[in-house]
Amino acid sequence: MPSSPRPPAKVSTFASIARLYPYARSALPRIYLGMGAAMIAALVALAIPQVLRGLVDGPLQDGDSSKIWGPVAIVLALGVLEAAMIWLRRWFVLQPGTHVEAGMRNRLYEQLQDLPVSFHDRWPSGQLLSRAISDLNLIRRWISFGLVLLVVNILTIVVGLGVLVSINWMLGVLFAVCSIPLWIYGYVFEKKYSVVARRSQDQAGDLATSVEESVHGIRVLKAFGRGSHALKNFQAQAEDLRGTEIEKARAIAGIWLWLLLVPDVTFALCLLGGVWLAADGQLTAGELVAFFATATVLRWPVESIGYLLSMTFDARTAADRFFEVMDEVNTITDPEPPKTIADPAGRVVFEGVHFRYPDSPAQYPDLLDGIDLTLEPGETTALVGLTGCGKSTLTALTTRLYDVTSGRVTLDGVDIRDLTRTELRRHIAMAFEDATLFSASVRDNVLLGRPDASDADLAEALEIAQAGFVHDLPEGISTMVGEEGLSLSGGQRQRLALARAVAASPKVLVLDDPLSALDVDTEALVEAALRRVLASTTALIVAHRPSTVMLADRVALLEGGRVTAVGRHSELLASNDHYRFVISSLEDERARELKEANA
Repeated sequence: MPSSPRPPAKVSTFASIARLYPYARSALPRIYLGMGAAMIAALVALAIPQVLRGLVDGPLQDGDSSKIWGPVAIVLALGVLEAAMIWLRRWFVLQPGTHVEAGMRNRLYEQLQDLPVSFHDRWPSGQLLSRAISDLNLIRRWISFGLVLLVVNILTIVVGLGVLVSINWMLGVLFAVCSIPLWIYGYVFEKKYSVVARRSQDQAGDLATSVEESVHGIRVLKAFGRGSHALKNFQAQAEDLRGTEIEKARAIAGIWLWLLLVPDVTFALCLLGGVWLAADGQLTAGELVAFFATATVLRWPVESIGYLLSMTFDARTAADRFFEVMDEVNTITDPEPPKTIADPAGRVVFEGVHFRYPDSPAQYPDLLDGIDLTLEPGETTALVGLTGCGKSTLTALTTRLYDVTSGRVTLDGVDIRDLTRTELRRHIAMAFEDATLFSASVRDNVLLGRPDASDADLAEALEIAQAGFVHDLPEGISTMVGEEGLSLSGGQRQRLALARAVAASPKVLVLDDPLSALDVDTEALVEAALRRVLASTTALIVAHRPSTVMLADRVALLEGGRVTAVGRHSELLASNDHYRFVISSLEDERARELKEANA
């Protein structure tokens, strides 16, 4: 999967940074105050050389030591004021940057929750994680530090050049002319560094994805002895990132060379010119001291430009990456105005449903090619078919995890696209074969879809799913199950996921092979308990086991992207060759599972 699912648009650094304004607007007053404090500190620093000029040309030249104390006191007071302004600048800008970062991170998380599953199918999780953590951290540091100092230091350089010209216009012009190469190289630096910075941040996202995949798949890597292989892949990616970081360092070193060399050459030329002018009587000793003291004050702002530019370009790249996610268009949205179903009966109808994944090649046929199927209220329908025929995809359409390409799915006669996603998913609950749990308590996981359910509802859902094992956990239903529930066995996770679907008390229950990880005895108990729930609930069950088919009132056979037969299990066994082949395949697969379990 590519590092950057969508190529970044070519826009200017200013245009990219300007897009942060809506998020940073509330922080701007304190940022401006911080800039003001920093500017006062810079002006105070530039004022000190003027006091020194008066000191050198006055008391020191006259030899009157009694007049020294006044200028010394002024310099001391200015130094204290400068330190106070620097402290005030930090106090003003420290807090708002963190608020901006938190607001952007919350908005990004909200966007990720709202975007459809098809988006998450395309984007590596490490890329999203790096945007939510590293990139937003870069933006915070730039707002709190880089932006303030970049503006203040540029203004300081401009004001300082004016002061130098006012002291002696020839030396001031010489200083300004010698600074021109820095601005030229700064322009070249932007073009080069921006490309490398973007590549570095994308590679960091890929590396984060590799780490996440290795941690989540640690059992598989250990079981197959492929830890060294994963390590080699990681080292290769890390080496690519290291090479890019070295390229970044070289680019920064290049601008630092100019930032150090040019001021030194400028100082040398100005010193030669200043000594000649002083010897010729066109410049006093105090003016010469003031000139070089002012130039020394300007040295830090000039030298810092390289660092601040690199920080700005990093922030620009981080902003681009952030807005790549924020600019994603959500194709599965709530209608305006939405319809409601006051008292749902649970009748689900697939009418001429076609579906193809967005990234499917154009020459490929639709995965679902005209599905017509009706689920009557209170009826349980098993969906069977060969692997890869689209059973799980069909179930995902019921809750709009994906939207149909054409046709429609209705709930009690209402197109599900005319309902809000919240209402739709309140009426229809799902349990997946891949049971995902969250780092929360057993109670919170089971009541995820209905957090206001009573203890009695919780107990009933656990009983139906045969999840009584939770009472033997260290803290019972308050036990934290750990990341993705991996502290539990596959069968335990599946039973909790089934309990979660049951506890939601939906009118329609969609089960995507929810019993695949259960042993024979537990499966029989769960199926017996499920019959009580299914007696009053419309259900669509993807069946990969013959025993699951037995739960159903009717069976729908999915073949070639269409439902080719619907009927009772016994009827289809007697009349449909393909159905007999599918059931035979399920029985053979189940026999292999039992043989492996007993081995």
